[in-house]
Amino acid sequence: MANIKKAVLLSGGIDSICLTYGIMPEIAYTIDYGQTVSERELYVSKYICEKLDIEHKIIKIDCRSLGSGTLANSENLKLSPSDEWWPFRNQLLITFAAMQAIKDEVKELYLSSVKSDGFHRDGTKEFYKLINNLVSYQEGQIKVICPTLDYYSHELALKYKVPINLLSIAHSCHISNFACGKCSGCTKQLKVRHELKIV
Repeated sequence: MANIKKAVLLSGGIDSICLTYGIMPEIAYTIDYGQTVSERELYVSKYICEKLDIEHKIIKIDCRSLGSGTLANSENLKLSPSDEWWPFRNQLLITFAAMQAIKDEVKELYLSSVKSDGFHRDGTKEFYKLINNLVSYQEGQIKVICPTLDYYSHELALKYKVPINLLSIAHSCHISNFACGKCSGCTKQLKVRHELKIV
């Protein structure tokens, strides 16, 4: 049976680092779509790929004018479920990644959403089922896979036995390239560090 080429969306956050370490794909894509924290996300993702000897590709398309909330440094829309919400973000990122993946002859595209992401529509099992059906229907038949939905972030780190030195560099802040310590992303990371007893 031929080897199935895998790629992962790597943002440099705890969840995507865990998934990347767990599945060791051939390629990792980091997307600079105009988010406020892109500089640090790119730095961390490059570091992770160098440590794991994974090919790293950066996709850069500035969509900040279409964003909302802290990730776009703009006001939230009225229907926003959280401060960092960006409309259709995962759909956008999957589309960009799939456009590159088809050129790279990738057959499986992996993303990491966890239990605590379920309050976003694009963090649910139903979303991933629908987006997989759509993308795999199209030319290239690329599967979109999210194997992390049944786990919380700390459970994911334990499941994949991710080294502390990789988890420690993760960047989850939604506001700044230096952790603010106050936003929901920073709060989540501090909670995970506590649960894993990382000092």
